[in-house]
Amino acid sequence: MPTPDFTLYHAPMTRSIRVRWTLEEMGLPYRLETVKFTRGDVGGAEYRQINPMQKIPAFRDGDRVLLESLAIVQYLVTKYGPTDLAVKPDEPGYGAWLEWLHFGEATMSMSVNLILAHTTLLPEEQRNPGLAKWARHEVDKHLNMIAERGLKGHDYLAADRFTAADISVVYMLYLLKLVKQFNGAPEPVRAYFDRVAAREAWRKASAD
Repeated sequence: MPTPDFTLYHAPMTRSIRVRWTLEEMGLPYRLETVKFTRGDVGGAEYRQINPMQKIPAFRDGDRVLLESLAIVQYLVTKYGPTDLAVKPDEPGYGAWLEWLHFGEATMSMSVNLILAHTTLLPEEQRNPGLAKWARHEVDKHLNMIAERGLKGHDYLAADRFTAADISVVYMLYLLKLVKQFNGAPEPVRAYFDRVAAREAWRKASAD
């Protein structure tokens, strides 16, 4: 296979961390283009040509551009494997892998985003404490789900090994830590985060 021609458009603390982490775990070469994160005009006109929504990440594989972080992760682990980050359909953990791979965005993102907005990102006069409280209640349910359904008797969420499903979910835990909303997480979830965050690829992906 020829050497891949990858470019990752990245900004610190954003969902591009998931993609960068996957690339580092797989040892794939890539160019990192840091996008200036200006509220209301992320990356300016040049980046708008790459991602008209001006969201991060964007990922270029030759002439192909992908814009959704977990789609990019799934694309990499299935197209550029084999890798233990993917779970094959004939493995017992395949269903759990798919579920947790998408849980990190489809289930967790709205509540986590509301917490970020209404505790930190929005000007104080625009914050809604009631909405933040509701989102916190939802996040608590998600964290308990991870502890009971995902980690009970296991170190990782699927197939008894570190996979892309962990990349998906741990990024959301990282966001909660950034805004000091993680201390109340169940002990198995806190231990899980510490275990995964000790990985060299995570340290590289989240360094900035």
